[in-house]
Parts: sequence; C-alpha cells; structure tokens
Amino acid sequence: MKLCIWLAGLLLGCLAGIGCSAPRPVSVEPQEQSLFDQEAADSVAIADAGSNYEIVIIEPGFYNWLVSIAKPEGYYSQNFLENRNAIYVMNWNNRVLDPARFNPNLYEMQIDYDPAIDYGYEVNYKLYNYFIYFQRKYNQRLGPWMPRI
Repeated sequence: MKLCIWLAGLLLGCLAGIGCSAPRPVSVEPQEQSLFDQEAADSVAIADAGSNYEIVIIEPGFYNWLVSIAKPEGYYSQNFLENRNAIYVMNWNNRVLDPARFNPNLYEMQIDYDPAIDYGYEVNYKLYNYFIYFQRKYNQRLGPWMPRI
C-alpha cells in the first residue's frame, strides 16, 4: 500500500514538473534569424481577388520571410488554414485585451476575423504565415503546438 501511495506521489510530481516547465524557444536557422533582425519596414497587403477583404501587415522582414522561408501557396488546404487562423486570432485577441499579462507592444490591436466568413485562400494563407512568423520571431505560442515551417 505504501508503495502505491509513493508511486502515485512520484507520478503526480513528475506531471506537475512537466506542466510547469517554461516553453522551449523555437529553433531558428541563421537565414531566418537574419530576416527577423531586419529593421527596414516592409508591408504585405493581404487580399483575395474573389473577396472584398484585405489586411495590411507592416512588419520588418515579414515579406522576405514569406517568399523565402514559408511553405509555398497550395501547401496547406484552405480548411487547415481557416481552422488554425480561428485559434490564433482568438488567442491573439485575448492577449490584446490583457495588456497586464501580455506585452502591449506586441499585441497592439484586435483582429476582426470571423470563421464563418470565406476570406479566400490568399487571405488565410498570408494571415496564417504571419502568425507563424510572429510566433517564431518573438518566441510566442498562440496555440497548443509549436510554430513550425
């Protein structure tokens, strides 16, 4: 009986240690890091020819990262992108509303994204990749998985 209690305590201790560990930094290659270090402002207009929706992202290095590091258009399905974007936007907006816990310089304004609206492939593709870029550059986690390319 004592052995069962001891093993249960050990198991709980191990699980608590795993759950409380700090998030691991994302592994970044030198080529990607050089894009993160860019200071010249560039912008990417996110629009879909078939819809009236547009987003403009002004983030140094994002355009070059998008064309050189990110997976090419067509790699992900639109359904995959929409599902991930819905989670990322929800977490992003929650962080915007909690500036005491999250850096208000990173999370400046909410994103108006409705999962019930079809924004088209290009808008979802570029928005998804911005979230990946942002998470990798600033070592943030907007979802339960590691941001990978």
